[in-house]
Amino acid sequence: MKLLYNARIHTLNPAQETASALLIERGEIIAAGGDELLDARAEKFDLGGRVVLPGLTDAHLHLQHYALGLQKVDCETSTLEECLRRVAERAKTVKKGGWILGHGWNQNEWGELTAKSAKEEINFGGEIPWPSARDLDSAAPDHPVYLTAKSLHAAWANSAALKLAGIASSTPNPENGEIQRDARGQPTGILLESAMELVSAKIPQPGMDAVTEAIRAAQPILWKMGLTGVHDFDRRACFMALQQLHQRGELKLRVVKSIPVEDLEHACELGLQSGFGDDWLRVGNVKAFMDGALGPRTAAMFQPYLGDAENRGILNMDGEHLFELARRAADAGLAMTVHAIGDRANHEVLNAYEQLRGYERAHGLPALRHRIEHVQAIHPDDAARLSALNVIASMQPIHATSDMRMAERYWGGRTRLAYAWRTQLAHGARLAFGSDAPVESPNPFLGLFAAVTRRRAGEAGEAWIPEEKLTRREAVEAYTMGAAYAAGMETRLGRLAPGCLADLIVLEKDPFACPAEDLLTMQSSATMAGGDWVWRSA
Repeated sequence: MKLLYNARIHTLNPAQETASALLIERGEIIAAGGDELLDARAEKFDLGGRVVLPGLTDAHLHLQHYALGLQKVDCETSTLEECLRRVAERAKTVKKGGWILGHGWNQNEWGELTAKSAKEEINFGGEIPWPSARDLDSAAPDHPVYLTAKSLHAAWANSAALKLAGIASSTPNPENGEIQRDARGQPTGILLESAMELVSAKIPQPGMDAVTEAIRAAQPILWKMGLTGVHDFDRRACFMALQQLHQRGELKLRVVKSIPVEDLEHACELGLQSGFGDDWLRVGNVKAFMDGALGPRTAAMFQPYLGDAENRGILNMDGEHLFELARRAADAGLAMTVHAIGDRANHEVLNAYEQLRGYERAHGLPALRHRIEHVQAIHPDDAARLSALNVIASMQPIHATSDMRMAERYWGGRTRLAYAWRTQLAHGARLAFGSDAPVESPNPFLGLFAAVTRRRAGEAGEAWIPEEKLTRREAVEAYTMGAAYAAGMETRLGRLAPGCLADLIVLEKDPFACPAEDLLTMQSSATMAGGDWVWRSA
C-alpha cells in the first residue's frame, strides 16, 4: 500500500472535489481524504503541499511516428533557410546515398518563399507558394531526402528521392493525391495526400525491434509532460511493438489502439471488438479518413479556398460509402472514428453517423462510442449534430493557435466555427483532447494554454475567436474525463476516486490558479501509473 499525503489534490470527482491524501493498493485508489488516512499502514510519500491531478491522456497521437520522429531532422522552423541548413547538417552525418528524413515544415510560415516562387513559377494557387526539390538538392546533393509537412498530409522530396520513386512528368496522380508540377509540367518535389506513398514506400522501414525501442524510449518524455495515457492512431507495426512492450512489462502508458479502416475485414474475421484488451492496451475504434488537411489545402470544403477558386479540397468518400464501412464495423462491435477537417467532410461524416445510429437501433445493436477526429471547420447547420448523435468531438486545441493565420487566409468568415470547442460543449457534445503528435507537441499543457487563451505563446492581444475559449476546468476535463469516456473507461480513469486506477501527476504549481503563461513551462514533477512511480524529477 502507498499513502500520498500533504498534497492539494484536484480529484475531478464531483462527489469529493478536493483531498489532501490518497491511499493506493494494487494499482488502484482505495480512499481519498485527509488526515484520517495518515494512520494507514502504508509506504508514505509526503508531497510537500504540491498539486496532484489525474494523469492526462492524449486522445489523438501517432505513437510510432512520434517516437521515431525524435530521430528525424526537426523541420519546424520560421524560415526556409533554417530548414535547409538543418538538412545540410544532417547530410554531414549520413553516409552517401543514405536517406535523410525530417518532419514539421510548414510553408505557410516561410514568407521568403513568395518572391522565390514568383521567380521559379511554382505558385499553385492561393497566396502561399511551396518549396521545391531544387532547394533540397542544394542542401543534400548526395542523399535522397523526404520531409513530411507538419500536417502529415504533404511531403517534400528532392530529385534523388523522386528518381528512386520513379516520379517523372508522365507519372499520373494517384487516387486522392496529387504530384505538384511546375509551369512546364515537371514534378516540383511536393506530394499531397496519397501521392506521398510513392516515395515513402521506397524508404527502408525500421525493424520491429527499432520501433519497440523507440516507443520504450519515448515513454519517459511523455510521463514528464504529464501523460499517463494515449489513444494511438498508427498502424500494425506500432500495435505489435506495444504488445511486445506489454508482454515484457515495459508498457507503462495506457494505450487505446485504433484499427485502420483497410484492416476492417481482418478485424471482423478475428472477432475483435472495441474495448477488447486490458487496462494497459485495448482495442479502440476503426479509423477512416474523410479528407485531407488545412495546410496543403486538401481539407474538403463546401466552398473554395480563398484565392484558389478551383480548389475545394479532397473528399475521399461520401457519407453513403462511409456508412457501409461503419455498418460492417457496428455488426462486429467495432466503433468508428473518422478524420474530418473541412466543413463538407464533417457534414458527410455526420450524415453517415445519422444513418448508423438508425441502423444500430433497428438491429438491436449497442450505441457505440463513435468519434470525429479534429472537427476543425463545421457548417453552422451541423454544429449541434455531434451532440444530437452522441458523437465524441476528438479535438486538438493546439491546432487552433498553430493554424489560425492559415485558417483566416484560406477560410475567411468560415473560421467562426473553426476549432469551436465552446460551441460543441454548449450543444452538449463530449470533448476529448489530444495533440495529433507529431503534427504538434504532445505536451498537454501547451494544449491547455491554447484552449484557455486561444493565443500563441509570447503573443499579446485579443484571443482568436474568444467566444470559443474554455475554462481551465473544462479543458482539463477534456484531457481526463473526456478521454476516459471515449475509451469506455470512465469508471476507471479520469478521476482520483475509490475504484479508479492510480494514474496521477504531481505539479509544482496549480494549473487552475496560476497565470496562464505558466502553463507553457509546466511539467510533471512525478508521474504515477498503476500505482507505480514511473517518472520522478531529481
